[in-house]
Amino acid sequence: MKEGPYKKYFCWGLTILAVVATSILFFFAIFKIDGSFVKQTAATLMPFIYGLVIAYLLIPTFNYFYNRLYPVLKRKAKTPLRAARIAKGLSTAISMLLGFLVVGALISMVLPQLISSIMGLVDTLPDSIRNVTNWLQNLLADNPEIEQTAMQFYQEGINTLTVWVKNDMIPQLTTLMSSLVGTFNFFKNLLIGIIIAVYVLNSKELFAAQAKKLLYSVVKVPQANLIIDNIRFTHRVFGGFINGKLLDSLIIGVICFVGMSILKLPYSMLISVIIGVTNIIPFFGPFIGAIPSTFLILLINPMQALYFLIFVFALQQFDGNILGPKILGDSTGLSSFWVMFAILLFGGLFGFVGMVLGVPLFAVFYSFVSGMVCRSLRKKVLPEKTSAYYDLDHIDSKDHGMNYEKSTRTAA
Repeated sequence: MKEGPYKKYFCWGLTILAVVATSILFFFAIFKIDGSFVKQTAATLMPFIYGLVIAYLLIPTFNYFYNRLYPVLKRKAKTPLRAARIAKGLSTAISMLLGFLVVGALISMVLPQLISSIMGLVDTLPDSIRNVTNWLQNLLADNPEIEQTAMQFYQEGINTLTVWVKNDMIPQLTTLMSSLVGTFNFFKNLLIGIIIAVYVLNSKELFAAQAKKLLYSVVKVPQANLIIDNIRFTHRVFGGFINGKLLDSLIIGVICFVGMSILKLPYSMLISVIIGVTNIIPFFGPFIGAIPSTFLILLINPMQALYFLIFVFALQQFDGNILGPKILGDSTGLSSFWVMFAILLFGGLFGFVGMVLGVPLFAVFYSFVSGMVCRSLRKKVLPEKTSAYYDLDHIDSKDHGMNYEKSTRTAA
């Protein structure tokens, strides 16, 4: 009995020592790990990254075929386990085949025209600049002062565009194509990634069961249940948003190409790819894609640039009001303000990837914080709905009675 207090202090001392030692090791690791180590680790794990991304994108297709094949095979196979194995194998094969067909069709249709459009843009850029310059001079011939100011801004913009095309766009595209297609390392990582994706699709239930087993072994049951619920919510948000946005952007890119071909606008394939890719970015995507595309057409024909602006405006209205809500629904649950905040924050930190993934990531964080707030309010026996706090003046500390001030808000 006498050793009780000393044993307690000894345990506290060991705990403090362990925390201090762990902190020292953590900061030592942070300061010692440089950029080369991170890049080397990322390069080593690149096949797994490819595989996980491919598997995650194919999970909806896999589930669709598995849910239809398994009941049929269950009636014919000797055991349910054998039926499940056959259904998984067939679903994986069909999903991978469809993925190859879609990617192959896109590459075969888009890549040649994309390259020809870029090369044509570079070749015709001087003539296009000269034509637009003459058009501006003729338009402003009766206003010399306005012409001088406009031509000054126009010339600065043209110089910036020319330098960007020659020094940035073409070298970056060449480097990207050579690094992705022209290297053995890319094909090796992609091949291993495809194999990993097959394993992940066939064993995702096993991996999920092992993760749950590990979680329940190290965490208390209520906390483990909460973690699993949050992971499921995260999967629903990310899966619904990413897959829905990819499908939505693909449809918008195809519609843009068909519409530009009908209107006989220049650089139809190049601009359709730009519109489709930038459409993945919520809120700002249409503007990011439309501005440089309009300027490219402006170099060819100013009136066609006006037609393109009208067409893109109609296309984005169709996407924002009809197609997007039909495909995505309310997958994130965020208001427009928080969508814009997430894009600006994560886009500034991580670039294009941050602009794409920032919205679902912030939606998960927003839901997590909202859940914590609601749980805390329930413990204090306070209302969870935000509407109860609009005209709140104060809450009594003893009985938690809510006192409201006179409302000055007008009815909506």
